[in-house]
Amino acid sequence: MASERMSATVRMPLARGEFLLLSALGFIGFFGFWALVAMSGLVPRAFLPTPWAVFDRFVQLTGTPFVGFTLQQHLASSLGRFLFGFGLAALLGIPLGLLMGWFRWLDDIVTPLFEGIRFIAPIAWLPFAALWFGTGIGGPILIIFMGAFPPALINAYRGARFVEPRLIEAGRMLGASHLRMIVEVLLPASVPSIVAGLRISAGLGWQSLVGAELIVASSGIGYLMVKGQSNISTSTVMCGMIAIGIVGYLIDVVLRRVEASIGGARGGDSR
Repeated sequence: MASERMSATVRMPLARGEFLLLSALGFIGFFGFWALVAMSGLVPRAFLPTPWAVFDRFVQLTGTPFVGFTLQQHLASSLGRFLFGFGLAALLGIPLGLLMGWFRWLDDIVTPLFEGIRFIAPIAWLPFAALWFGTGIGGPILIIFMGAFPPALINAYRGARFVEPRLIEAGRMLGASHLRMIVEVLLPASVPSIVAGLRISAGLGWQSLVGAELIVASSGIGYLMVKGQSNISTSTVMCGMIAIGIVGYLIDVVLRRVEASIGGARGGDSR
C-alpha cells in the first residue's frame, strides 16, 4: 500500500500540448483578472493601467527615448553590466571553489570569511557602491558580483568535494600533479554542479542589478523604472518589470539548455 501511495504522488511529465494549454490558461487568467480590476475603477488608472495601455507604452518606449534612451538601449546597458559582474563572479568563484575543494588548508582559510560575507544581502552593499563609484559602472558591477559570487563558489566547491573517490585514486596512481588533478579530474566531474550554480548566480545577479540601478546608475532598466516612478508613470514602471522578467527568463533558458546538453553528453559517455 505504501508503494502504491508513493507511486501515485510521482509527477508524470505533461505532453507539450497540455503544457502549452495550461500555460495559456495561466496567462489568460492573470491578464483577465488584471484587466477586470483596472477597468472596475477600484484603483485609479494612474496607479493600475490596463494591460493594453501597458502594451502601448511598451511599444512607445521601443521607439521614443525615455530619460535619454529607448527601452532597448536601457536593456543593453543593463545587460552589459550584468555580463561583466556575472562573468567576474564566475571567473573568480569557480576556480576558488575547486581549489577549496581540493586543498583543505585553503578551505579552512577562506570559509570563515566567506560564510560571514555571503549572508550579507547584495543590496546592503549599495552605500559602498555609491560612495566608491558614484553612478559609474563600478557600482552596479559590485552589487551583481556580490549576488552572483557565492552560488558560483559554493556549487564548484560541492562539485569538487563529491567527485567519485575512484577517479581521484586513479589520478593519484598515475602520479598526476595538483594542477592536473584539478583541471583534468575535478573540473570535468564538477561541471553539472557548476552549471547548476551558474543558473542560481545568474538569477541573483540579475535581480541584484535591478536593485543597484535604482540608486547607483544613470541608465539601465532599473534607472528607467525609478524615473518612471518619479514621473508617476505606472505603465513605464510596469514595462520595465516586464522587460526584466523576459530577459531573466531568456538568460535562464540559455543556461538550462547548457545544463541539459552537458547532462546529455555525460549520459552518452556513460553508455
